[in-house]
Amino acid sequence: MQETVKQSQQQSYRIHPYARDLEVPVTGLTDEGGIYCADSIFYPTGGGQPGDSGKLVWDGGEIEIATTVKAEPGAPGAVILVPAEPQPLPPLGAQVQQHLDWERRHRHMRVHTALHLLSVAIPLPVTGGQIGSDKGRLDFDMPERPEDLEAIERQLNDWVAQDLKVVEHWITDAELEAQPELVKTLSVAPPKGQGWVRLVAIGEAADRIDLQPCGGTHVASTGEIGGLRLGKIEKKGKMNRRVHLHLA
Repeated sequence: MQETVKQSQQQSYRIHPYARDLEVPVTGLTDEGGIYCADSIFYPTGGGQPGDSGKLVWDGGEIEIATTVKAEPGAPGAVILVPAEPQPLPPLGAQVQQHLDWERRHRHMRVHTALHLLSVAIPLPVTGGQIGSDKGRLDFDMPERPEDLEAIERQLNDWVAQDLKVVEHWITDAELEAQPELVKTLSVAPPKGQGWVRLVAIGEAADRIDLQPCGGTHVASTGEIGGLRLGKIEKKGKMNRRVHLHLA
């Protein structure tokens, strides 16, 4: 059942997050020069994770893709590939090869999974977040600055060293509503309305350390993240503090 849900509701960027190339037909073009495809390995901007970049190649042309954004419901594709600059576009129906900027995407995956670890190391409500290629940050409902930052950094790197598996599970909207403790983010609600919600778990069985709704892309295990370094902590209001986390 879960595999059927994934295949029917998700694009290849989520089902196959390690895919670097994909051949698909063009299903539409926007008035602004964006490109719809029948499927996409390019992740669209969302949940604090930047949209993917890369290149499209077809018989007679190619074009650089600067970013990817979500399409409106009813559009001829789930995402819009946004060219880096105005150039001739592939014709409707043409078969194009999607070539992902894999190094950039993989760094986003490493940072994203690292931020899930940070939300465990600092067990406070999350009010915002952002993912970059070298670092990320989470905003916490945190009245006071943590006292032992070195202990937090040691814990993060210990989880990395344990090489915990990162896997997905699916639950119904109703099951999520019955378990509100799974939702850590105060500013962004988990995507609901399709009947199912994707959960990302870090660790399995007795070794599980985290389980929360997430629509982004992640590495397959924490060891893939590499070393982590805590950055500055900024006060962002009476109760908010911003914690920066770097790939070491």
